Amino acid sequence: MPNTRRYCLTLDLKDDPKLIAEYRKYHEKIWPEITQSIKDSGIEDMEIYLLGTRMLMIMEVNDSFSFDAKAAADSANPKVQEWEQLMWKFQKALPEAKPGEKWLRMERIFKLE
Repeated sequence: MPNTRRYCLTLDLKDDPKLIAEYRKYHEKIWPEITQSIKDSGIEDMEIYLLGTRMLMIMEVNDSFSFDAKAAADSANPKVQEWEQLMWKFQKALPEAKPGEKWLRMERIFKLE
């Protein structure tokens, strides 16, 4: 059985209740091409949590996953690009983000042992 790794990422939504409601609606049933691209990249499980405008994404990935490979596959997939453009209407880059960055990896600072 392949090893599973976990990553936590964060991103903000624009502070607009109508936009947040619309973003939630899109995520009730994401496009099948997006689900497929996620699974094809080696992501085995993904969840997004929301509090106010701050989101937390938890990804469980297998040994085949790499952020670079996922970025390359996404940039070559027109449907993923369409989805990302649409989602950017709702999303707001974090102050720490470099130009063009969306979801930022969080550093784990505690684990219960």
